[in-house]
Amino acid sequence: MISNNFITRHIGPRKKEEQEMLNKIGVNTLEQLIDETIPKSIRLKQDLNLKEGLNEFEYLNLIKEIGNKNKLFNTYIGLGYYNTITPGVIQRNVLENPGWYTSYTPYQAEISQGRLEALLNFQTMISSLTAMPISNCSLLDEGTSAAEAMILAFNARSRKAKKAGANKFFVSEKVFPQTIAVMQTRANPLGIEVIVGNEKTIEIDETFIGALVQYPDADGAINHYSELVEKIHSIGALFVVAADILSLTMLKAPGEWGADIVVGSSQRFGVPMGYGGPHAGFLAAKENLKRNIPGRIIGISKDAQGNPALRMALQTREQHIKRERATSNICTAQALLAIMAGFYAAYHGPEGLKNIARNINILTGVLNDEMKQYGYEQENAFFFDTLKVKIPASVKIEELREIALQNEINFRYFDEKYIGISIDETTSLVNINAILSVLAKANNKQHTDFVCNNNCDKINTIDKESIRTSEFLTQEVFNKYHSETEMMRYMKRLENRDLALNRTMIPLGSCTMKLNAGAQMFSLSWPEFGALHPFVPMDQAEGYQYLIKDLEKDLCEITGFDAMTFQPNSGAAGEYAGLMSIRQYHLSQGNDHRNVCLIPSSAHGTNPASAAMAGMKVVIVKCDERGNIDINNLRELAEEHANDLAAIMVTYPSTHGVFEESILELVKIVHDNGGQVYMDGANMNAQVGFTNPGFIGADVCHLNLHKTFAIPHGGGGPGVGPIGVKKHLAPFLPSNPIVKIGDERAIKAVASSTFGSPLVLPITYGYIKMLGGEGLKMATSYAILNANYLKDTLKETYKILYTGTNNHCAHEFILDCNEYLHSANVSVGEIGKRLQDFGIHAPTIAFPVHGTLMVEPTESESIEEMDRFAQAMIQIREEIKEIEEGKADKDNNVIKNAPHTCEMTSLDEWNFPYTRQKAAFPVDCDIMDKYWPAVTKVDDGYGDRNLTCTCEPIKNYIED
Repeated sequence: MISNNFITRHIGPRKKEEQEMLNKIGVNTLEQLIDETIPKSIRLKQDLNLKEGLNEFEYLNLIKEIGNKNKLFNTYIGLGYYNTITPGVIQRNVLENPGWYTSYTPYQAEISQGRLEALLNFQTMISSLTAMPISNCSLLDEGTSAAEAMILAFNARSRKAKKAGANKFFVSEKVFPQTIAVMQTRANPLGIEVIVGNEKTIEIDETFIGALVQYPDADGAINHYSELVEKIHSIGALFVVAADILSLTMLKAPGEWGADIVVGSSQRFGVPMGYGGPHAGFLAAKENLKRNIPGRIIGISKDAQGNPALRMALQTREQHIKRERATSNICTAQALLAIMAGFYAAYHGPEGLKNIARNINILTGVLNDEMKQYGYEQENAFFFDTLKVKIPASVKIEELREIALQNEINFRYFDEKYIGISIDETTSLVNINAILSVLAKANNKQHTDFVCNNNCDKINTIDKESIRTSEFLTQEVFNKYHSETEMMRYMKRLENRDLALNRTMIPLGSCTMKLNAGAQMFSLSWPEFGALHPFVPMDQAEGYQYLIKDLEKDLCEITGFDAMTFQPNSGAAGEYAGLMSIRQYHLSQGNDHRNVCLIPSSAHGTNPASAAMAGMKVVIVKCDERGNIDINNLRELAEEHANDLAAIMVTYPSTHGVFEESILELVKIVHDNGGQVYMDGANMNAQVGFTNPGFIGADVCHLNLHKTFAIPHGGGGPGVGPIGVKKHLAPFLPSNPIVKIGDERAIKAVASSTFGSPLVLPITYGYIKMLGGEGLKMATSYAILNANYLKDTLKETYKILYTGTNNHCAHEFILDCNEYLHSANVSVGEIGKRLQDFGIHAPTIAFPVHGTLMVEPTESESIEEMDRFAQAMIQIREEIKEIEEGKADKDNNVIKNAPHTCEMTSLDEWNFPYTRQKAAFPVDCDIMDKYWPAVTKVDDGYGDRNLTCTCEPIKNYIED
């Protein structure tokens, strides 16, 4: 009987290769390596109390059983979440395709042209539908997008407004309640006062910095906001609109009636509800705000040959550059979901989207007209897909609810007198008649099925002033790929331009690009998990509730914490949630003056950015010459700020890939001076099974489920960043205004959905259940083994920057390439470009130390793949030596001109002072499996100087 087959599938090196690797490192056993790497003072005294790992067959049976506990009723709750139909061609070729879901953030533009084009399509879609000139390529969800818009308005205040202390932001009471809650959370530590009220009666003065309205509003009404727009603009403030993206195919776009910023969610463009996420939020804005827009923007540039090329534009805006001066801590996007939404728009095209929207609108109109004969009144004069229904005096709301549940129908319940009904893409006339039947029965009326006739097409529920007359999605990409054959081939062409984990190791230090096993991924496509609305009654989500509680239990065991929240939907959002929980704890103790956050100089850029967003004052702690935190400087700073110390943010193992021996002393110093210890969980892959944050003494830690716990990176997102906390911080974990969790001590929401991105939680659940306690520990061992094997293979060729006491690294290490800039005019970025010619993704470039490569092979990589990487790096060092010795020109050589495209090497003319073979087929490159970068070196400066972020025919943007 096979007890477990997953451990050997997940771990790359075979057992017979282990001794060879140990010999290279200079130790006798794997146990010796671990003992010499992880300090004994922080080692767990016993193994994890987790069950033995399941085999893949057993796990699939388990997850199917859990999914079957969820009840799939016909749900008409709305509030920003709607059932949608994911086209099969998108589900099969994107959502279920590792070529799309295992790629990384497109920092290396030359090997990311496929997903960059797909994200450019998304930006163009948003820009066109909202009638705004520029859009980012997605944010985390609608609530956080609205919060980012508010903070943008705050930071974009005029000097006069800043001097006057203008800090009020108006939010219509008809905005989704979860959005209001997220905005209130984000506003509080920054000193922004959120004023929630009626947009018709609010008195706007010069103390306001902006306003947000919902379009259509949360009750479904289509309103006109011209008077409010005029008031807001008269004081130089910004007007923000949270828009339903599908409704904009029928409604006049916000950019046409005064919006400065438009936010929302693209979920209903083919992305499953998934009990709340992940979904791609968006933020589009006027041209003059382009340098204030948070997150990533895809722009059009050109490569070294003058060919059009895509890249992430204006990258200096990102938080990892600005650190504590950042105006946002956004570190990721929802790339995979944005890509799906963009393909959905391309597949249906403008006419197809109009047809979907109009069908929804007609059915909503039918329901509106027909319910009257059963005694129901509808409040909205004009509407798109949502009705606010007043129930007759003769109907008791609980009886109506009971009849609806008996018929497996969920409505939104406002109070004792009103219900809400939102229609979506999956609704049919049969469903409308089922709704009418429930309404009729509740009022003791006889229901007769309505049959549509020609008059249905004449139904009009939108006033003339609100009807969209402008064209949208006129670009070729949205009008070309409407057959499945052509769509499939288009997506394949884009996929082939990228380099993902299904082709090569992606040795990104700190990013942990490990195997995302097929068995873990299957449930993403199952309706039992995908078709559940986040605000259904808890008893309809028993499967999700069981999974979330069981996963919390396992992760608490792994991390040594007492409680966990899954609400943060990125690692940076986890940082923010953790710091906000610490802040709320201090406030509860009457210590509102504790606002200093100590952060090592080596920290991830999101650390100081998150601290700034949490209203904390960042104080930088020095590192010593070995890259470790300077414990004496830490003690001095902790004592200096003892009265005001809120927390320290520490990454462990360090960002330099070292288990610092002083970690316990660090924890004691901070605690002794009244602070809390926040541990950045980016490097948990070197801890699991051997130590943990709780045992070390941390009070809170976020986990990157898209790193250590095997959720794929999806081309730059989704990310999931739950936080674990000690018992004293548990009461302060985030809440939700609709699904009641926590008590009055909890901070308000940090994301729109109660549980963040539940659809992808089964991936981590499967990872843990199939590995079990023994497998998790083995994965950590092999992560450390692989990193040290690769380090010691390269140590004679490259300078290794930092190691631990016994000259071992943790799960990652740093190659110092600074000297080559002086000796050969070769930058570390150019080494990364040259690796593309070998079909290898570059390691992390210039972080955490300028001029370096941070390498992390993970436990999933085989010795063969690691040797291939090492061979490429050794060959590149030889090419640098050729420049140093004068055998190759400093400005015209195989590294400077990298990467080399198929077009370059196949031209009749070859004007380079090296052979085509050396350029394109270095070392023993597999000719049959050669990866060709789609473009050669991208000109970043050109793209920023000539910022273009929508997809007109690309050839139009490049001068001859």
